[in-house]
Amino acid sequence: MATDDDKKDMCSTVHVHNPHLDALKDDILYHFNLGTSTHDLQAMFGDVKFVCVGGSPRRMKLFIEYIAGELSFEDQKSEFPNICAGTDRYAMYKVGPVLSVSHGMGIPSISIMLHELIKLLHHAQCTDVTIMRIGTSGGLGLEPGTVVVTKESVDASFLPKFEQVILGKTVVRSTDLDQCLADELLQCSKDLGLFDTVIGKTMCTMDFYEGQARLDGAFCSYSEKDKQEYLAKAYQSGVRNIEMESSVFAAMCKLSGLRAAVVCVTLLDRHKGDQLTSSHEVLHNYQQRPQILVAHFIKKMLNASGQS
Repeated sequence: MATDDDKKDMCSTVHVHNPHLDALKDDILYHFNLGTSTHDLQAMFGDVKFVCVGGSPRRMKLFIEYIAGELSFEDQKSEFPNICAGTDRYAMYKVGPVLSVSHGMGIPSISIMLHELIKLLHHAQCTDVTIMRIGTSGGLGLEPGTVVVTKESVDASFLPKFEQVILGKTVVRSTDLDQCLADELLQCSKDLGLFDTVIGKTMCTMDFYEGQARLDGAFCSYSEKDKQEYLAKAYQSGVRNIEMESSVFAAMCKLSGLRAAVVCVTLLDRHKGDQLTSSHEVLHNYQQRPQILVAHFIKKMLNASGQS
């Protein structure tokens, strides 16, 4: 019979749910240009405790440079090789216990990345991993620059679920996220006192234009009134921002036992328009806010655990 300590260890590991993996001589993580027979994944990644993912490779490189400075990895501040340099699909950077990975745009791109990332963490025998998506979004009823920590991800009908067709059948998965982690991140923002942060629902769509009720795509079959009525319903249901990755991120992290959060800054209020009109400097400042918040959280957790 498993002891309490055994159960705790089991809960803290990264789970995969695929018996076919046991039959593989070499598990090739194709889109990372990594594999179990070509790389010592445990030596490379076994100390990872925090994983931060975001759409842009450049943004994730900037994040690893920023977190390195915050964690005082002075000797590494100028050298951050892309671990996935052999592929042009994703970029991956590491400093100490922090892994920074790009995921591209939209549900298909991030889901491919997450399959291989979860297997990587599993093969590396990582434990007690916290994963956070940091990115940008359109806001609802919020001042641009407000950071939203996702309470739960909902679909375009405002339902908290992720649907995927597998073998011709629709499979529905939960999009629950760690509420304690969301509360901790909100407290970190209060500690910083640098920008507004709220907890709210995040609507995840399959499209950037029509799926998000924009009026500026190549095609549009609805009116401004239709758009405003739809966004009003979204706001009334608790939605505070809109993006394109949170639902599958929440579903896959829950399946694998990863403690997960979504932290996105709003670049505009979608009630007031569809296109970005802020200057490059203002947008750059906004995009740094999730990084600042998450870095503060990581430092706080490492300090609490006695790590430098």
